[in-house]
Amino acid sequence: MRLAISEIIEATSGEAIVAPASADALVVGLTWDSRNVSAGCLYVALPGERVDGHTFVTGAIEAGAACALVTQEPDAAAIDAARTAGAAIVLVSDAQQALIDLARFWRGRLAGRVIGLTGSSGKTTTKNLVRDVLSAGFSVTATSGNQNNELGVPKTILNASANDGAVVVEMGMRGMGQIEQLCEYARPDWGIVVNIGTSHMELLGSRENIARAKAELLEALPAGGWAFINGADDYASFMCDHAQLRKRGVNIAVFDGSPDAGAHSNLQSDARLWAEDISLDEEGRATFTLFAVGFPTASDSEPGIECATCTLSLRGLHNVGNACAAAAVGRTMGMSLSVIARALSAAQPESGRAQVLRTAAGVTVVDDSYNANPDSMRASLNTFAALKVDGRKIAILGDMGELGPVSEEGHARVGADAAAAGVDLLVCVGPLARGIAQAATQAGLSADRVVCVDDAAAALAYARPLVEKGDAVLVKASHSVGLERVVEGLVD
Repeated sequence: MRLAISEIIEATSGEAIVAPASADALVVGLTWDSRNVSAGCLYVALPGERVDGHTFVTGAIEAGAACALVTQEPDAAAIDAARTAGAAIVLVSDAQQALIDLARFWRGRLAGRVIGLTGSSGKTTTKNLVRDVLSAGFSVTATSGNQNNELGVPKTILNASANDGAVVVEMGMRGMGQIEQLCEYARPDWGIVVNIGTSHMELLGSRENIARAKAELLEALPAGGWAFINGADDYASFMCDHAQLRKRGVNIAVFDGSPDAGAHSNLQSDARLWAEDISLDEEGRATFTLFAVGFPTASDSEPGIECATCTLSLRGLHNVGNACAAAAVGRTMGMSLSVIARALSAAQPESGRAQVLRTAAGVTVVDDSYNANPDSMRASLNTFAALKVDGRKIAILGDMGELGPVSEEGHARVGADAAAAGVDLLVCVGPLARGIAQAATQAGLSADRVVCVDDAAAALAYARPLVEKGDAVLVKASHSVGLERVVEGLVD
């Protein structure tokens, strides 16, 4: 973001409590964390239950913020600091709405394609892969971490450069209409739906309703835009029809990273990208051949079916599908499949998302602690099962939230998957995870190899003296369970 303070006032309908030394001075970047203030940035004072951003307005200005957005009258110290620094203080009625208004304003300045992305699982990993692929040929801004909500989406747009070739915006939701609201000002040119799973069943009640909510991204796409659809997902056709993509003139690219990709080739599309000859090495990393047809011809490609070999650093068969999604976007941007394959091979996992760590004691820790639902649990357990280790395999699995009416069924499914994965020891963390333990024993895992504990602290206290050199430990649960503390304790 590079805006004059006068433009910020215009976009937010704000009132200048302290006028800047120069109304035409450019404000570059923004933050609502006073610890991250950079020279010339916009500081947004967000009110909060525990911490009120207005407490830090003076410090933010003294640290170099060129403008502060506030929702209450600043105190004398803040006013003096602003006048001394030549900075501005702008009063708005609602800080969050002001962020949205600024994002809407700045969106009109973006020259590159805005690419929205959503899905029930794998959103952040796929977003990172799209970012890494496109960065091999373009200037790219992408959502940081999983900041995919009503604050994170406008921040992503405002962090973008006007000359970026692409802006990749991850979009999360918990209920109907939320993605529609994000799209209203993000105005995506292209949209990716990674998959339709069972997370958010608590509010939406069925996978069909989840598909409707995710399809709000596709409904927002303009004629001539591109929708990237997972051909292996059983709601692929439903979403295309629901969003009336064909009727509205939206192009469809189907990606498919499943082992039986050919079985899904009847989904109507303008372009297809899929994987064949998929194999996993001893650490669960996939090698496969990418195939593409129907995409705009790249400079070094011949018309017809293209192919390229790719090996991922990311673990798990499920990441082949995520890679195919990113590759489809790259091909549609005109990149060659060989360049895309190299970018995918170089991509690294993000902390807390199937990241493999080695301890000084010789223990392998698979840190997948950031979040979980039944689908991502199954994917992680399948990857864990393929891992070759000298010692035991220990799975520390915790509660999964937001499953609503399918919570009992979802936890039971994970228990059966854990038994099928052949773990040597299963540690279940939290009250809901007791359903994992029960189902695992019913599926044949010996009861003396299943342990239930109340929380992350108890899981760490149990596991730390138990693990030995050569063992591997999978750690996964919903973020609220806090199993990252188990990872930290085991690796420390």
